[in-house]
Amino acid sequence: MDSAINVKNEIGKLRRVLLHRPGLELEQLSPSSLSDLLFDDIPFLDVAQKEHDEFADVLRKNDIEVLYLADLAAQALATDESIKTRFVEELITQSGGMAQHYQNELMEFFNDKDEAAIISQAMIGVKASSIESHASGPLCSILAADSDFLMNPMPNLYFTRDPFSSVGNRVVHSHMRYAARHRETIFSKYIFNYHPDFKNRVKFYYKNHWPFYIEGGDILNLSEKVVAIGLSQRTYPQAIEIFAKNLFRDEDSTVETMLVFDIPNVRAYMHLDTVFTQVSPNKFTIYAGIQKDITVYVLRKTSMNGDYSAESYTMPLDKILAKYLEQPEVLLIPCGDNDTVASAREQWNDAANTLAIAPGVVVCYNRNTITNRRLRSEGIEVLEIASSELSRGRGGPRCMSMPLLRDDL
Repeated sequence: MDSAINVKNEIGKLRRVLLHRPGLELEQLSPSSLSDLLFDDIPFLDVAQKEHDEFADVLRKNDIEVLYLADLAAQALATDESIKTRFVEELITQSGGMAQHYQNELMEFFNDKDEAAIISQAMIGVKASSIESHASGPLCSILAADSDFLMNPMPNLYFTRDPFSSVGNRVVHSHMRYAARHRETIFSKYIFNYHPDFKNRVKFYYKNHWPFYIEGGDILNLSEKVVAIGLSQRTYPQAIEIFAKNLFRDEDSTVETMLVFDIPNVRAYMHLDTVFTQVSPNKFTIYAGIQKDITVYVLRKTSMNGDYSAESYTMPLDKILAKYLEQPEVLLIPCGDNDTVASAREQWNDAANTLAIAPGVVVCYNRNTITNRRLRSEGIEVLEIASSELSRGRGGPRCMSMPLLRDDL
């Protein structure tokens, strides 16, 4: 099977990437809903879109094909009327009790929309006031506030890294940890199953309906032989074991080792890529504050049946990386250049969340001035993008991008 995915490293020349331009879903945020929807603040949509367009333009100027989630999802639905109906039915089911209570009304609400409008509305959410309800009794009709959502918005969608992850020629389809993000995986499911460019060309190491949580921001393809994964707030050990077994039994995979980074279960370090990313064959950005708290487990393939051994490592992180990446030495470049205050501030603003588009060439937020200066001093080319609003969602350039095709090293 010829695959639509090829990502066997973090730094090879990026050829094709999936983005989501933030839309009206951000304007559905309110102070009272921030916590439930996993935001700390409300981005200004107009500026967030301009910043995101700048990000996409930087990628295009570097000969990278940019695909958009909404476009691919709408094209998938357009392949057959029954697929469009199935998508809406699944969307309602995954949206919970309120949506299911109003299933007939919601089906009617979506019925007259074209594919692009269905995808857009699914992302924005549906307020109770948007539909003519026949399901509610008098009490519920009186109590229903204008702001009540039958389907919640999906403001985290512009972080396309998380709902799935490209690993080699296959995909880890995420089971998202928090209810606010569960439905994000429905778009990629329909793209992979029905879009002409992906149908019958994508296989999975993990599927979104399997029971344990795993998210794409925790998965890094360090080399054709080594995958790293975060044991984090949002990725569970049981999911890692299933992923590892399926990866190691895949006869087309060249991965022999999985490095499991056990990081603190706190929001500031929600995924491995918020504290640690690769910028060249032997250089990484890292939040230095994490090093004293991190344990690394090494899973090594022992048979073609998916069997593997596991052991914990206590040697310094740079030594572990040098060993398994077969490098004479590895340099860990600290966020904020080891200044305690700057380090914590710039990690919070995603200084460690770099997107490498070629070896030694990375896209970074411009607000992380100290980290960017240190990267340049180490010979890394830094392409800066504006970030006053995008960063309010707690994710950086890597979080906002899902590579689909990278050159092998």
